[in-house]
Amino acid sequence: MKKFIAPALGCALLAPLAHAQSSTTLYGIVDTGVSYTSNVGGKSLVAMTAGNLQGNRWGLMGTEQLGNGLSAIFKVESGFSSTTGALGQGGAMFGRQAWVGLSDKTYGALTLGRQYDPLVEYVAPVQGGTSWGSLAAVHPGDYDNMANSYRLNNSVKYRYTSPYGVAFSVAYAFGNVAGSMSRNRIIAVGGGYKHGPVELGVAYLNINDPNYSFYGNNPSSSTTASNITNVVFAGFASAKNEEIIATSGALTFGGSTVGLIYTNTRFNRLGYQTGIRNLYGKDSTAMLNNVEVNYRYQVGPAWTIGAAYDFTYGSSLNGHEGARYHQFNVGTDYKLSVRTDLYLAAVYQHADGYDSLNRPAVANLTGTSASSSANQLLVTTGIRHKF
Repeated sequence: MKKFIAPALGCALLAPLAHAQSSTTLYGIVDTGVSYTSNVGGKSLVAMTAGNLQGNRWGLMGTEQLGNGLSAIFKVESGFSSTTGALGQGGAMFGRQAWVGLSDKTYGALTLGRQYDPLVEYVAPVQGGTSWGSLAAVHPGDYDNMANSYRLNNSVKYRYTSPYGVAFSVAYAFGNVAGSMSRNRIIAVGGGYKHGPVELGVAYLNINDPNYSFYGNNPSSSTTASNITNVVFAGFASAKNEEIIATSGALTFGGSTVGLIYTNTRFNRLGYQTGIRNLYGKDSTAMLNNVEVNYRYQVGPAWTIGAAYDFTYGSSLNGHEGARYHQFNVGTDYKLSVRTDLYLAAVYQHADGYDSLNRPAVANLTGTSASSSANQLLVTTGIRHKF
């Protein structure tokens, strides 16, 4: 990251003390590669792809010391495609993050705006997909937001970090709907512990009207139709409420790290959203469970290799056995410098049972279009630069 301070001469003369205690940082990630997908609607695909390990972004964050340990803080972060230059997150200028608040050295931070949820902060860092395995390797369709595909709009969040490795945060996202405090409302809470070789995380999200408030929280999203395209959970877009419970743990010994993640996602009161097709009984519930086991080995200071197995299984609906998705992932990352690295990753998914659309399940890796069969393989390689 590069820090820069852009002083104005008049302000510097009038308020040199305040100027010296303020700073703004410009930062970002540019990640571009080439990917091969074995089956996209029945055909193989070779394409240039962006954001394979991490989403492309640039942002500004700053702080102003107000005295007695209190600071004003802000962050605005824009996502984009490095292959086309287009804005990400549906064309939002600062679609990744946009918030402002106050931070106290003793009592924590209170921030307001578009923000990450606690699951992303405390549980997701243990997974392999966003570390060395590519975003295609996250849980199918990212229905549990382990890849941080979705943010909290109109949210207020409190976060506290202790000096002993314990941290927690709680967030409330307003629905901003006249006459209803509950519509589009999101409540999120989570915590974590990280000290020495041990890392633990837990989070809970309660999301009203998820098709709009969570999966549709960007400018290009529909306000009347489904905003979910991945077949793993597209059939549950009519739900009134969604609950996500997630927990993770990791242990490091020598150059090895073993991680374990479990998430449970419930789509409650299906059929509530009018105009969205519901294939199941009115007010019924659909459930998806996920277990991930991963292993990372630090070969040397610059070279990391990893492998993961991920299993997603859904509840039975309409007399059909729910879908099961077996996902295998291997990857490697090599640092050319502190800021630049090369990566290579492969993800394979096999599906069986019946999916959310009440059809024989087909494979559908995150970030790709569905396969015409039960199998799908994606191999990607590229370069990532951080600044």
